[in-house]
Amino acid sequence: MSPPPRIGLVELLDSPRELASFRNLLSTGGVAAIPTETFYALAADPTNERGVTRIFEIKGRGDGKPLLVLFASRGQLEQIGLAARPEVLDRFCRLWPAPLTVALPLASAIPASRGARSLAVRIPASDPVRALVEAVGPLTGTSANRSGAPPLMDPEAVAAALGSEIDLLVDGGVTAGGKPSTVLDATREPPVVIRTGAFRWPPEESGTR
Repeated sequence: MSPPPRIGLVELLDSPRELASFRNLLSTGGVAAIPTETFYALAADPTNERGVTRIFEIKGRGDGKPLLVLFASRGQLEQIGLAARPEVLDRFCRLWPAPLTVALPLASAIPASRGARSLAVRIPASDPVRALVEAVGPLTGTSANRSGAPPLMDPEAVAAALGSEIDLLVDGGVTAGGKPSTVLDATREPPVVIRTGAFRWPPEESGTR
């Protein structure tokens, strides 16, 4: 399997030309592997049907399960049609960035939600990754691996596993790994934990993130 094209995360962030090229890749249904604060993720434009469909093909899993989305600022949520009440967003924006993924209502389904009227979103707890998302817009954040395989921390392992099936590998070095993010369903009140992870919920009980 031939390796994917590769660019360093710092090099990408420092180059307006490379960022513009990356935006164009995403707008045409491209898929990249990017580092996050835990593992590498498959990044596509969450509103692009072709890019989202390709993620399921690359992972080799059934198409239908919604994909979580990384965002960098509250204003970006408007781009993907999030329809949460302002007071609900206030609550979670006070906690982010953190390893906390929250399902919130959408005004209408988008490709990444796979027909659902809700979407799981997170501000990543990594300054360079957050800068990338701020620069190019919201990105899907599902793990960059084959379905059923363990998540990958090493860019070399990502290149070996996925090869040229991805359009670009954004190399941020070996990531930290650890527990995945906690996933919370905030489409109901009170919110319900649907996956226990690195963030303890409710935060009032833990006193920490």
